[in-house]
Amino acid sequence: MLDQIHWLAAVTVLGVLEQAYFFLQVIYARRLFGISPPKISGPPEFERIFRAQVNSSEYFPIFLALLWQAGLFFHQGLAAALGLLYLYARYCYFMGYKASPSERLTPIYFSAGVLWILIAVSALGILHFFLSHYVGLNVLQFPTA
Repeated sequence: MLDQIHWLAAVTVLGVLEQAYFFLQVIYARRLFGISPPKISGPPEFERIFRAQVNSSEYFPIFLALLWQAGLFFHQGLAAALGLLYLYARYCYFMGYKASPSERLTPIYFSAGVLWILIAVSALGILHFFLSHYVGLNVLQFPTA
């Protein structure tokens, strides 16, 4: 069983560590700009860091659900590779947004594209499971000559 999920688990841990890094960046920015919780407004530099962290946190549960569905129902390796691409794009998004609002656009579009691919792979995997399990139709098996 574990050999079927170890890559998904590793990407999940990396994602959690990335989220922790983003949280720490907000804490450092709060100290740097003297913004105590629960306040969430301040200089544009702080607001960009805060917004990048919140946006990344908002998408993290969606990413995790899709990562695991794609990995369990379609292919663990492909899902893990897409997961690593997503995490890299999110890191680029965070760092870009921290620098300038315009530098967040390319990475956010890329990460959204990866999520759409994970949705498609998840849906195909789940559809294949239902068709093969309940209908006896294996759509991923090609006829041999």
